[in-house]
Amino acid sequence: MVYKEVYLAAQNDPEAFWMQQARKIDWVRPPSKALFDENAPLYEWFADGMVNTCWNAVDRHVEAGRGDQPAIIHDSPVTQSQATLTFRELQEATARLAGALQAKGVTKGDRVIIYMPMVAEALVAMLACARIGAVHCVVFGGFAAHELATRINDCAPKAIIAASCGIEPGRVVRYKPLLDAAIQQSGQKPEFCVILQREQETAELIPGRDHDWHEFQTGTPLADCVPVAGNDPLYILYTSGTTGQPKGVVRHNGGHLVALNWSMKNIYNIEAGDVFWAASDVGWVVGHSYICYAPLIAGATTIVFEGKPVGTPDAGTFWRVIQDHKVKSFFTAPTAIRAVKRDDPQGEFIGKYDLSNLQAVFLAGERADPDTIQWLEDRLHLPVIDHWWQTETAWAIAASPFGIEKMPIRKGSPSVAMPGYEVHILDEGGNPVAPGTLGAIAIKLPLPPGTLPTLWNAEARYLKSYLDHFPGYYETGDAGYVDEDGYLYIMARTDDVINVAGHRLSTGAMEEVLSSHPDVAECAVIGVADSLKGQSPLGFLCLKKGVTTSDEQIVKDVVRMVRDTIGPVAAFKSAVVVDRLPKTRSGKILRATMAKIADGEEFKTPATIDDPAILDEIGEALQTVGYPQKS
Repeated sequence: MVYKEVYLAAQNDPEAFWMQQARKIDWVRPPSKALFDENAPLYEWFADGMVNTCWNAVDRHVEAGRGDQPAIIHDSPVTQSQATLTFRELQEATARLAGALQAKGVTKGDRVIIYMPMVAEALVAMLACARIGAVHCVVFGGFAAHELATRINDCAPKAIIAASCGIEPGRVVRYKPLLDAAIQQSGQKPEFCVILQREQETAELIPGRDHDWHEFQTGTPLADCVPVAGNDPLYILYTSGTTGQPKGVVRHNGGHLVALNWSMKNIYNIEAGDVFWAASDVGWVVGHSYICYAPLIAGATTIVFEGKPVGTPDAGTFWRVIQDHKVKSFFTAPTAIRAVKRDDPQGEFIGKYDLSNLQAVFLAGERADPDTIQWLEDRLHLPVIDHWWQTETAWAIAASPFGIEKMPIRKGSPSVAMPGYEVHILDEGGNPVAPGTLGAIAIKLPLPPGTLPTLWNAEARYLKSYLDHFPGYYETGDAGYVDEDGYLYIMARTDDVINVAGHRLSTGAMEEVLSSHPDVAECAVIGVADSLKGQSPLGFLCLKKGVTTSDEQIVKDVVRMVRDTIGPVAAFKSAVVVDRLPKTRSGKILRATMAKIADGEEFKTPATIDDPAILDEIGEALQTVGYPQKS
């Protein structure tokens, strides 16, 4: 079948399509139907089925004779170590930890916070919770104590599983003091904590509350998989909210299993026995979906990578991992490729490694500018596929379905809608706009399996955040357009569409022009307050290593390029060269914070920021071009 046939099959008869996909999952009791819409606009999938996610990710592969196949490869350039867990070893490890948790009173529905770095034990902890029906909540390792405390307060965990430390290039990040401070700040107290002691930092344990990872599991019985309902939560994952209070995205077991299993073959062309690598972190949705669950559900080998795209030890680390472990599909963020490109502009490291097993690179997490895609394509001679999704959806809204059909790639577009996603572009009044017209991207309800059914203990907030603005639709918060052939273009967050003298303009379109300058490694465009025009665009440029052209000349170049490409209407007249851009730990550029600095507004340093010192650098750079402007 080709993509259009598959997509139309899901559109025309979603019940039959998704029930067929559900048969590829092991159910304790199969669901009676796919969609449960009695409480619309709140929808659930496979609600009355009984299932276990850990069984489908681990045990069934052992039963099928794949017990000796590697399930998890841990590759840690920061500790200069590698280790492998087979499916059989993973089965025993998850059953043992699950048994120890059960022995301490953790049962189905209890919450367990996981606060760990990129180690294989983080996946073991997630799967152990899934095994006994406990609801895990992974918090990005090294998050500040306040942010961890807000999550403890919201989900009220019975237990917290943590590590003594994480390891960054050149430094050890001590987790235990952060954990202790968070518990002290929190109104909710866990009954106990389990601490994985790493040799780089041994944490001091609090008697009675804290347990050593290994001692905690000694002598406990192995736990069997506990059946849960299709609409029982597998996990809660917090995403930043505009109010400062994080939103707990809920993921149900049944739909998550079905959707992720479908995605591995059809989007990434990965089957049992293949090696898949998502270079992300377990604290983000990519780490949940495509480091832990989807590859293992599909019977593939997954890689847990503890390192950075550059500096561990160099810009060749991605290619070394792909060579060493025979990676078939590789998934990373555009910002990681831009970091590699900045350190290795000619791509010389790529030629040093055997990448013959690699079939494609997939990019997501932010807009993939065409220049970065072209740079990588030219050097890999492989498809570089942008795709688009969100924490809320767990899997791709739009992609090029590599496992169904090798569709033409249009640079700047994450391609076409995946089955179950009916994407519309709407104006402010909620009316559909013509092809090629910029508008709000919304998805007609119901969303497909695997997507969020609600927020944790916050149904009213779920409705207000996602469903109220455009009745009958899920509001994505992204702006873009669809071309005549159905290819989607994500141009900006809705907040990043700026209004210049009444013209709605995409900052993403301007960034596309800036990034095409041969000396520019990375860029961002924000809208700053303008007394005459309402807003004016301002560019930030990070330059490639070894550039000899003056900053002034490069700024002149990009101003001219935007004028030539987008037109005088963009009113793009100013840009500033900076060493680096402020980003979240997952690689998203903090444009809204930069705009507040430029406008002289008060701002709260985002908890997810990679390095708060960058904001001071941005402030100093803005002063050189007259921001904030004196009123």
